[in-house]
Amino acid sequence: MTALLERETASDPAQQPGRGGLTGPLLKVALLGLVAGLAVWAAFPLVAERAWPGLAVLAVATAGLFYLYLTPRHVPLKYLVPGTLFLIVFQLFPVLYTAATAFTNFSDGHRGDKQDAVVAIQTASVTRVPGSAEYALTVATTGDPATGPLTFLVTDPGTRTVSAGTAAGLEQLPSGGVSVNAAGRVTAAEGYTVLNGGQASARSREITDLAVPTAGGAIRSQGLSRAYEGKAGRAYDAGCDCIRDTTSGKTWTADEEAGAFVAADGERLAQGWRVGVGLSNFGRLVTDSAVSGPFARTLVWNLFFAVASTGGTFVLGLACALALHSPRMRGRGIYRMLLVLPYAMPSFAMLLVWRDMFNTDFGLINNLFGLDVDWFGGAASARIAVILVQLWLGYPYMFLVATGALQAIPPELSEASRLDGASPWQSLERVTLPLLMVALTPLLISSFAFNFNNFNAIYLTTDGAPFPVDNPANGATDLLITYTYRLAFGGSGAQYGFAAAVSVFIFVIVAVISAVSFRRTRRQEEVYA
Repeated sequence: MTALLERETASDPAQQPGRGGLTGPLLKVALLGLVAGLAVWAAFPLVAERAWPGLAVLAVATAGLFYLYLTPRHVPLKYLVPGTLFLIVFQLFPVLYTAATAFTNFSDGHRGDKQDAVVAIQTASVTRVPGSAEYALTVATTGDPATGPLTFLVTDPGTRTVSAGTAAGLEQLPSGGVSVNAAGRVTAAEGYTVLNGGQASARSREITDLAVPTAGGAIRSQGLSRAYEGKAGRAYDAGCDCIRDTTSGKTWTADEEAGAFVAADGERLAQGWRVGVGLSNFGRLVTDSAVSGPFARTLVWNLFFAVASTGGTFVLGLACALALHSPRMRGRGIYRMLLVLPYAMPSFAMLLVWRDMFNTDFGLINNLFGLDVDWFGGAASARIAVILVQLWLGYPYMFLVATGALQAIPPELSEASRLDGASPWQSLERVTLPLLMVALTPLLISSFAFNFNNFNAIYLTTDGAPFPVDNPANGATDLLITYTYRLAFGGSGAQYGFAAAVSVFIFVIVAVISAVSFRRTRRQEEVYA
């Protein structure tokens, strides 16, 4: 019998020691095939942009992964590399990209390169002139009819050739894949979805704004069925590296340091290009009086909000946890369930509810207490309101973690302190709290970092209001994170480079405070170890 079992084991590879059948190899082949596919997909845009260093890094990384997982060596690295790659992609790369953006003028009007700026300036100045070429127009898209990128399918009236035009330029389509009716309009085109009248009308604003650049100007729509090729009123002159107005002769010379075309009288064209500006974005935080004053006030309030929110929620949560930790308290389970209800509710919904509760005219707070306070109309009352809201939303978390920490403290320590003659307050102060702080200090640090960047608490409650008359971009309850959001996506024009500089500043503040706090936490652990 033993010999028979040994023969069966030898004949079945899945039962032999160190072998797992075909599942493991097939999974490895599938994952490595996915890696190869992603590498090939990423290589095409790198080749198109002639980014040879990036292509070299991609090739070396792909070859390294294949070597690592196709050999039986370096077993620890097989587990370490995936986590490291995810750390680089989702942590290090966003941080480094944000930091790099902080040293540029990246903003509305300074998004692409110089060539993009020239094309945008020329197409924006296109006007229709006598003798402009006209085309039959069909509006199409390569994606969803309601949201996909628009394409102009234009038919030349003389040759009946059809071309596809986008913001990147005009490209002639092969005649075999296009159907044209007697009026010259395209009815079907391979690879495109032709919009019907209703779909095109719904996107009429986008159609009107679209300009297809050509050698002498740009093609624009005239209604939904006709297009014309207009002439650019401003053209780029490579000889002087400038933009010249074809009517007045005025020129705007390229300023490579500013990334813009500037005239002799100082006038600057709105459309520029992205360039490095060094430390100028950081310098604005100190030297620009329109920015430094509001920024300093926002920073002080931001620190106060983070400390008050973290400290207030901790004190209230700890007090509730201590009260329910006593074995003499009856119905502790019911009380604990009720106390964590705010934590179980969606925070964004609760913030909107609290915003309505603080409404001056019909809010519950004023009606319940017989008040007539414009909570969001004054700086002090608005700040008190957002701190109260954050206190209600945040204390359940502190209650939960404090309850868990209290249950981890051996009850013998409290009993020993009472036997030594310590009062309940002395036992709490000298035994319970020090042990709690060792466990809770890291959580308090993370809570401080969260509240320092608590975007929802401000944006959904006050939206930064109230705003001073002379500065609608910076409100009394704005945190640095909401101020940065308004800078980056505000109605006056996005300033991504400057917003990135503020983000780096926020990162440094939180990192320094966290580092100092963690050092003190280690000292506490050494004392109470």
